[in-house]
Order: sequence, then structure tokens, then C-alpha cells
Amino acid sequence: MLRIVRVLAPNPSVYTLEGTNTWVVGVEPSIVIDPGPDDTAHLDEVSRAAGLVAAVLVTHDHEDHAPGALAFADRVGAPLHAFRLKGAEHLRDGQRFVASGGAEVVAEFTPGHSSDHVAFFVPSDRALFTGDAVVGRGTSFIDPPDGDLVQYLRSLNRMQELDPRVIYPGHGPIVLDARAKLQEYVSHRGERERQVVQLLGEGPRTIADLVATIYADRPPEVHALAERSVLAHLLKLESEGRADRKGKADGATWAIIEPRACARCGRPVKGRARLCGSCSLAVLQDTADAGG
Repeated sequence: MLRIVRVLAPNPSVYTLEGTNTWVVGVEPSIVIDPGPDDTAHLDEVSRAAGLVAAVLVTHDHEDHAPGALAFADRVGAPLHAFRLKGAEHLRDGQRFVASGGAEVVAEFTPGHSSDHVAFFVPSDRALFTGDAVVGRGTSFIDPPDGDLVQYLRSLNRMQELDPRVIYPGHGPIVLDARAKLQEYVSHRGERERQVVQLLGEGPRTIADLVATIYADRPPEVHALAERSVLAHLLKLESEGRADRKGKADGATWAIIEPRACARCGRPVKGRARLCGSCSLAVLQDTADAGG
């Protein structure tokens, strides 16, 4: 059985729950996932648990997962891999790393929580290391513009297709029923979208209006975070041609609209545009070619 050890970073908060989970996969040589903050005592503990390290992997470059990665990789003399972290080797989708005993750790590109997010899957154990794409308790936070709900839903679908047995999240407890957790996440996003659409169907709303109703049972301290999450849903609806906004910034009002079809290809268009983004670019290119 593959050895998997959690070393909990001392950075508890509303965002990180009890702290960031640093995962040590295998025995020497091991693979270390998300060294976490640049905290000497924490990195000392990770080093003791990991022993000889074959590779250091980072799910994404947020401050609770990545700052200690470069220092840790230098300390243990192992290559550092991440999608966009400065000083790391660029991580490729599908890239494979070998832990002790021959177990492979496969990089799975899962943007949405952030545009650089990567999960790691061990097919032999059906173990999925989800970073912040799935956490052990509660839901993942999507904060535009780096966070993107459309991409996130695709990533949830990709993780479901992997059919993991156990989830080792970036925060919170291990998830023993991975299928149920992933379906819970998909259902949660669907229910939140239905709430937003229902309220907008009653008339135009600001984001603050939506949050005041949807999160009425939550303390006011979480409303600022909830506004970012609701914005992610509204941007998804806008990209599908199902919602439109008037005004700018916090004062903008949002309304449900009937989706319009692109006059060129028939796909949904954003807002009240005549052409979708792809066709707009194609027309511009055709015009440029004709002129020159």
C-alpha cells in the first residue's frame, strides 16, 4: 500500500481551515505535494517525513501553498514543478512522476479555482490530490478573474472521469468517498446557479442584493467572499448569453436575458452582441486579409 503522510502547516484561517495540507507520497525517494508557507519549522517537519525526495510538486501558486516550495526543493535537492510558479520547472498536463515502489503520480490540469491549478492522481491507488479544487470540508472558492467557474466545472467533470477512490485535499480532512464528494460539488454549483437565475428572474439585482438573499443565514463577515462567488456565477451566465449587466463595478445591476445566437455560427453570444467571440475574430481576420 502506498504511504501517504500529511504534514499540516501552521496557517489556519477562514480560507485554509486548520491549515494547508502538505502531502508526502511514498517512502524514499518520496514526492512532496504543496510544501505550503515558507515556515522553517513546517519545512523541517516535511523534510523529516519525506527523507530523500524525488520531486516537489505544487498545485497552484497561492500564498498558502507555494511560498515554501523553492526553499524546500533547494533544501532537499529535488526538482520543483509547478504550472506558473517562478523558479519552478513548468508542469505539463499528463506529466508523470514516480514515487517509491513504482507508483506513478500524474499531473491533471484542473483550472478554475485559479488559472494555474493542477491536481495529482495516483492511478494504482485511485488517490487524487486536489489542492484547492476540492477541500475536505466546505466548498472551493472561485474568485474572478483568475478564478473561472466555467473552467472549474470542466475540471470537476475531468476529476469525476478519473474515478478516484480517495481525495487528499489541500485543506481539511481526507475524503474517503471521492465520488460522492465530487458529485456534491457539482450539485452545489448547480443549486447556486438556480438560486441566482431565480432571483434575477424577479427583476434586476446587484451582487449585494443577491448575496443578501442567498446568504441570509450566513454571518455578515462572509458576505464579501460570497460576493466574489456570486460574481463567478454571473460571469458564467453572461458568457452563455443568459445574463446581462448595466453599469460598472459594485453598482452594476444584472438581469436575465433570452440567449441570442451568433449570426454567423449559431452558438450563444455574450450579452447583446451579434457575433460570438470566435466569429468576431474570424470576421476581423477576413477583413484584414481582404485589405491586404
